[in-house]
Amino acid sequence: MNLALTFFGLIRVSSSKKSDDSNFMYRIFLLALTFIIGGFSSVKAQQAASLNGYITDSETGETLISANIGFSEINKGTASNTLGYYSLPNIQPGTYTLFCSYVGYKPYRQQITLEPGENLRLDVELVPESVELDEIVVRSSREEEEQKNIGTVQVDAKLIQELPSVFEADVFRSIQLLPGVKAASDFSSGLYIRGGSPDQTLILLDRTTVYNPSHFFGFFSTFNPDAIKDVRLYKGGYPAEYGGRLGSVLTIYNKDGNRNEMDGTATIGLLASRASIEGPYSKGSWMFSARRSTLEPLLAGLRQATDNVPSQFYFYDVNGKVNFDATQNDKLSLAFYAGQDQVTFPFAEDAEFDLNYGNQTLSGNWTHIFSEKFFSNFVLTGSRYFNFPGFDFAGTKFTRSNNIYDFSLKADLEYLPGNNHTIETGIWSGIFTFKLQDTFDEQDTFGSRIQNQYASFYVQDEWRPNDQWIFTPGVRLNYFSDGDYVRIEPRFSMEYRPGSRVRLQAAYGRYNQFLTLVTNEAFSGFDVWLTSAEGVSPAYGDQFVLGAKTIPFEDYGLDIELYYRTMEDLFELDPFLPDVAGLLYEDLFRVGDGSAYGIEVFFEKRAGDFTGFIGYTLGYTWRRFPGYNAEITEQGQTARFYPPKYDRRHDINLVGNYQFNERWKVTASFNFATGQSYTKVLGRYVQLDLPWTFDDRNTFTVGRVNASRLPSYHRMDVSFSRKGKFFDLGDSELQLQLINVYSRRNVWFYSFDFDENPVERNPVYLLPILPSISYTVNF
Repeated sequence: MNLALTFFGLIRVSSSKKSDDSNFMYRIFLLALTFIIGGFSSVKAQQAASLNGYITDSETGETLISANIGFSEINKGTASNTLGYYSLPNIQPGTYTLFCSYVGYKPYRQQITLEPGENLRLDVELVPESVELDEIVVRSSREEEEQKNIGTVQVDAKLIQELPSVFEADVFRSIQLLPGVKAASDFSSGLYIRGGSPDQTLILLDRTTVYNPSHFFGFFSTFNPDAIKDVRLYKGGYPAEYGGRLGSVLTIYNKDGNRNEMDGTATIGLLASRASIEGPYSKGSWMFSARRSTLEPLLAGLRQATDNVPSQFYFYDVNGKVNFDATQNDKLSLAFYAGQDQVTFPFAEDAEFDLNYGNQTLSGNWTHIFSEKFFSNFVLTGSRYFNFPGFDFAGTKFTRSNNIYDFSLKADLEYLPGNNHTIETGIWSGIFTFKLQDTFDEQDTFGSRIQNQYASFYVQDEWRPNDQWIFTPGVRLNYFSDGDYVRIEPRFSMEYRPGSRVRLQAAYGRYNQFLTLVTNEAFSGFDVWLTSAEGVSPAYGDQFVLGAKTIPFEDYGLDIELYYRTMEDLFELDPFLPDVAGLLYEDLFRVGDGSAYGIEVFFEKRAGDFTGFIGYTLGYTWRRFPGYNAEITEQGQTARFYPPKYDRRHDINLVGNYQFNERWKVTASFNFATGQSYTKVLGRYVQLDLPWTFDDRNTFTVGRVNASRLPSYHRMDVSFSRKGKFFDLGDSELQLQLINVYSRRNVWFYSFDFDENPVERNPVYLLPILPSISYTVNF
């Protein structure tokens, strides 16, 4: 890759913005927010009572997301929101049995009496279920079916740590086992969801956008599993609350910290070691977690035996959170994250490559309860992505400084006017700044700075006319300053429950995307984000989803979803431009379209000594760009659809856990997938005696774009864990893993060596069999 050419002249400095129009949009949002707050004043019924509060873990005080709570006698209930808050308004006075349930916790029941006009504040603490030998945990079908909305998957943080992983437990690697989510290779943790590329997934850490969530050049994600409380993936048809991406949303929430006692955990592994500690203080709780690579001894040994080993290579990340309970109705929190990768690689006798990249995020959150019917959450966020590559050729240096800054303000309001409606609305407004500076031999060669303002407003209503039907209409309004783009996105979902064990669902949504990512599947260290602008329209698309969520047997679940999505005005950097110097910004892109459709099946066993799931995906995804992969007919040249490299028609994942006894547990995963698409080389020819060079030129003759397939991919991983005691200091767990148990040599791609073997192609293989060991102490 010619790095000196990469992105020179890519970014034009934004033209002066139409400040009047931007100010007008902000005024609209402020007026809308004022109207909502004014209109949602506390209006109580004369006689009806209400119940509200937070649902938490009794041992740690952590809030529980999507816990179910309600009254058995009147079949009325709700679920806690992403902050653990619930509200049950308009309850007729009387005595009822309150129930509350959450996966992994003992059911909670309490008899309460509500007086006329009473607003009862009741915070519920759920007790975790202890795992005992020969115990079989039976959970209610209502609890299980409440956990599933269309296109949504909640990933258990404990499962992330238990699954076999290449050296390190990883959030993204675990998500790749779900139906509809595909992995590009063993070396990439990128998320390819329902036919979309990684830039079509919005990734939020404590409501803050993360732009390059990867370590080790994309080998695994930046999210420390010890710091995570909740992971939720919206694969498609996601609600109006979220926007800015064509495909999907991944939300990750860090732990709040133990509110009852101080505890912690430490893990030593082959690739990295990590530690976390948390505890209470007089007005709240805190949490701090850190992780760092431990590769230095291995690299030092390799440098003694072979060349071309990095002289420096490490990565780290830190997470922290502080919570402050100002009053019963006001909670504040401050969360931060910082991660960095550093590598220095002498790739020739007088040449060296250096790379430093990472992310930093900061978010301040204020939760306020206006009344039993009116809940609010305000977030101020800051996110930075930086990338500093450099090359030194015999004392001549090429360097780059690439920075993204994103500062935003979010306000989300939730109003419950009655038993059958839950109205949510909010704004999200911010400033996105891109800076790029290149130098050659210590002289500035290129510099650019782009700044865009963005804003959005959404409103949606969850309407329950009866116990069988749920309708959720919504709309989102987006504004992007460069080009003065205003886009309206209607959203709608519905659910029908013909019985207690069946949910039939449907969803539709329009989505827009104002950003595009220039990246490499095998190496994420040079990621660059580009924006739409005047002359470069944002991409947009529609999604249609149908689903059926069932409980065929007690403690089993069967989910089926069908999806179809379109992608229009896809803009990406034109890879065939010979020289970008002097081009207008809009001339740097090629614009195309695409589609994706498929079916997903998910069957799981949820309780007992043996648990696990089987996920299957049949998926198709297509792209088309003018003048690319063209077909010549009598009518002229027509571009044909082609599958992108990450298209895999069939994808099967099996995951199983077996608890031998109170100490030993085995976890295994198996994956089978259709081979990735690639462009087959049909032959080559050599151009001799070229007038501008003394070298011969090898030229390939290729077939249709991505019309061929690599061999099928399959791999099995196994993990054994043993629980014990670490002296008298705390509990411990030893984890022994074997990756690629039968050493399947899956093909990554084909290469050609013109000197040694100019005729035959050479397969480049993915991971061989790899052992791994880690030791964790909980204190």
